[in-house]
Amino acid sequence: MGEGDTSTGGKYVEPGGEFNRDQRYITTRITADGRDDYPVEPGRYRLVVSRACPWANRLIIVRRLLGLEDVLSMGVTGPTHDARSWTFDLDPDGRDPVLGIERIQQAYFARYPDYPRGITVPAIVDVPTGQVVTNDYAQMSLDLSTEWTAHHRPGAPQLYPEHLRAEIDEVNAVVFSDVNNGVYRCGFAGSQEAYEKAYHRLFDRLDWLSERLAGQRYLVGDTITEADVRLFTTLVRFDPVYHGHFKCNRQKLSEMPVLWAYARDLFTTPGFGDTVDFDHIKRHYYEVHRDINPTGVVPLGPDLSNWLTPHDREALGGRPFGDGTPPPPPPQTERVTPTHTPLP
Repeated sequence: MGEGDTSTGGKYVEPGGEFNRDQRYITTRITADGRDDYPVEPGRYRLVVSRACPWANRLIIVRRLLGLEDVLSMGVTGPTHDARSWTFDLDPDGRDPVLGIERIQQAYFARYPDYPRGITVPAIVDVPTGQVVTNDYAQMSLDLSTEWTAHHRPGAPQLYPEHLRAEIDEVNAVVFSDVNNGVYRCGFAGSQEAYEKAYHRLFDRLDWLSERLAGQRYLVGDTITEADVRLFTTLVRFDPVYHGHFKCNRQKLSEMPVLWAYARDLFTTPGFGDTVDFDHIKRHYYEVHRDINPTGVVPLGPDLSNWLTPHDREALGGRPFGDGTPPPPPPQTERVTPTHTPLP
């Protein structure tokens, strides 16, 4: 249960207790050697995402940074879903133009007719068969870095370098449990006790991250890694949705100086902010979670212009892309609607 999970039938709060995310995913992998019968192959697969979802946002960013747009196509669902599935309501006739389906659910059922769990994004679909291959989002982004290397763009960054993997994994584990999932633990708590426990755990970890990032530009090493991608997608949603909607309100991100500067630094780095659709983000959380926000009213704020104020993080050194280069602008067809972002 959780982001993109439609098995809840519109109910997200855990009555009387703590929110527990169902972390059982389809663990089939797409690999260079094809050991799970799905070899890396340009044009064969389609990444299905929602720009609203933080877990999907990771894949959009990694795909951009590595320059995989031409070898792994991307389908974008609308920002909301019903009890059955995310739908392709942004596309003409409400159908994904490559897969020809109206709901990502259809790709899950094509492979598993009795699929028992939530229909989540991100998911990768095998285009020839129309079957979902995997929705194991944590492994998916690592595999784009390690298994798809033959198709990376020239100058692609090392997001999961071997000599830093142990440290990246360690940081990712605590960021996932206390921050990425921690905001949901606050928002979907069904008792005061469960909420307070989650709230303290979240802000204790944000304080720890602030200390860590006060003297270094990036989370691990001196370049952007997978760890930064994973933290960024939660931070960028903090003030628009988590602060109010999920009651994560000790402070706004914009009131936490180190994390706010760090987030702005990444936001203005090619491949990060240019993937973020604030309109989709707000519509998803406020319209879908009706047990938290029964009216479905979507707030107009916050003002987004402060994302473009100077962050001064360059003074800490670091090289965003290491020995590589920034990605080019996103393809025209994949650009965020101009009114949904503060970026020029």
